[in-house]
Amino acid sequence: MRIDIAFTSGSVTLRGWLYRPANTTTTGVPLVVMTHGFAGVKEWVAPFAEVFTNAGLACLVYDHRGFGTSDGEPRYEVDPTAQIEGYRDAITFAQTLDGINPDRIAVWGTSFAGAHVLVVAAIDRRVCAVVSQVPLTHGWATFSRQVSPIMLPAMHSAIAADRLARAAGKPHQMIKLASDDPAEPVATPGADIYAWLMANGPQVPTWRNEVTLSSVDKLQSYTPEAFLRRVSPTPLLMVVADEDTLTPTDITLTSYAEALEPKQLELVPGGHFAVYDEQFYQASNAAREFLLTHLTRSGT
Repeated sequence: MRIDIAFTSGSVTLRGWLYRPANTTTTGVPLVVMTHGFAGVKEWVAPFAEVFTNAGLACLVYDHRGFGTSDGEPRYEVDPTAQIEGYRDAITFAQTLDGINPDRIAVWGTSFAGAHVLVVAAIDRRVCAVVSQVPLTHGWATFSRQVSPIMLPAMHSAIAADRLARAAGKPHQMIKLASDDPAEPVATPGADIYAWLMANGPQVPTWRNEVTLSSVDKLQSYTPEAFLRRVSPTPLLMVVADEDTLTPTDITLTSYAEALEPKQLELVPGGHFAVYDEQFYQASNAAREFLLTHLTRSGT
């Protein structure tokens, strides 16, 4: 049911897996393009792809540029612009595959990629449906929640110094993704975030607890909220955790209210990572039913 695949985005090779359902059709099966969030890996996405494939959908799951098994330098650079282009190039690649219906393509993204799929759906009308799970929806509002006002000047000074250093030919400065030391500058602060990453990251050989400091700079300037109202008329499902502090619940719900119809909200109990663990069944089943409705049942 799963094979290795590779495709090109810009001049970089992105790698991942193609999941095919057991049943095929003469017109080709619908496909969901899927990838991971901020500094994640495709292995964390695979369980959702298995749910969708068991329901009759194909899935294309891949690592972002610079992460996992994909190529790209610098490593561990979270670049929203490049990642959005990666999604669009993945759609193009999917449309060339035998047995895939090129007119029935959906995008699914989680956390930081939950922002990307909003942008992709807004600008690329090949997308028939979009699932945005525990998404970042406002870059600056989220960044300013994560970084305390006391730490903010130091973070901005470090970002400025890194820019000067790179202009002089030095390598990207790295910063930890998470830490158990609340005083240590990190990209995603929080004890619960550190605990989940340490429980799930080291078991994947390609994962690292680090990103470039310029990734943090790109996070604070990212504005997916500008595309929210443009997603319509593409059907949108937003999966929101009701105690999320990484992509804060109140910010995400405000974004959902701003989006136009057709849209659907699935509110799950717990924090940001509940969708991968104790609320996986609810989150994955809601997405499965939504995707089946808009890719196979509605004649979209």
